[in-house]
Amino acid sequence: MPDFRMEARHGGQPVAGVDEAGRGPLAGPVVAAAVILDPGCIPDGLDDSKALTPNRRAALHTRLIDCARIGVGVASVEEIDDLNILWATMLAMTRAVEALEIEPAMVLVDGNRCPGWRWASEAVVGGDARCLSIAAASIVAKETRDAMMREYDALYPGYGWASNKGYGGAAHREALARLGPSPIHRRSFAPVREAQMVLELAMPAE
Repeated sequence: MPDFRMEARHGGQPVAGVDEAGRGPLAGPVVAAAVILDPGCIPDGLDDSKALTPNRRAALHTRLIDCARIGVGVASVEEIDDLNILWATMLAMTRAVEALEIEPAMVLVDGNRCPGWRWASEAVVGGDARCLSIAAASIVAKETRDAMMREYDALYPGYGWASNKGYGGAAHREALARLGPSPIHRRSFAPVREAQMVLELAMPAE
């Protein structure tokens, strides 16, 4: 289980954990969260969002909103296609930290690299399973992005985003082939690009 040891090294100064959701899907934005936990109000059961049930994750998200400082950053589909998914993720992380109400003394980032930003920071491989602040950020990022994908499911029905959240499972790929890419599909991702090409080849010549 994650713990608070990495944050405690900084002598009570504000330490933010940062994580993202949505690097792998074929559709939708990438969302990052930055969370500064209050040592006196850390919800029980914080863990990597992937290790939690949906109900438990939602309950912890509500609790975090009540007792932690949270910043959320989003990089759009257009930014993903323009920058590539890595740099769009770095942009979303930067926006998340910028959205915090206070300046962190240190930022702990899940993964093996940090964005090029003004804050002191440390990359923590597997951080969402090791560090409570990063685990909290993983929950916020996941819950925020899932809510966005449910809204997109109502706007662009047929792809099953309320359940698959834009990941390229069999049902999503079948819908992509049948309906073609939607406005929130990532054209720089090969399956989407190929579906667009097939659609264009099938169109009658003028």
